[in-house]
Amino acid sequence: MFPFELVRLTDSENEVRITVHSLEGSAFWEAEIAVTSMFVKGSTLLMLSRAKLEAWQQVLDSLKLGHDSIWMQTDRGPTVSVQLDGERDCPDIVVEDESISMVTVRIPIALEEGWIADHQARVNHFIEQI
Repeated sequence: MFPFELVRLTDSENEVRITVHSLEGSAFWEAEIAVTSMFVKGSTLLMLSRAKLEAWQQVLDSLKLGHDSIWMQTDRGPTVSVQLDGERDCPDIVVEDESISMVTVRIPIALEEGWIADHQARVNHFIEQI
């Protein structure tokens, strides 16, 4: 089951991935957020819980309705925001790591049709396996 690619937001130049690497205890999973572009590359670790996975499902539902959304905003660790109408005529993905590195990265990604359904299937599959 591991590694499991939970999030893969990508186009030909930019990418944001969240990969679940392992089970950490009985209720948490160790994961990594990686941001890659021609300009910047970075990553940070995070812990996922069932509540965070369910929150990602809610974010995807909100995005499907056309609303910008933020995932993991109230938790310690990284925050992921999706702004559907970004500054460059495509969605902007904003990854903030205020609790550790104090770095924020905004990355435009021309997402393909069906990306929300793909991510709903990914998170549902992961939850079904746990």
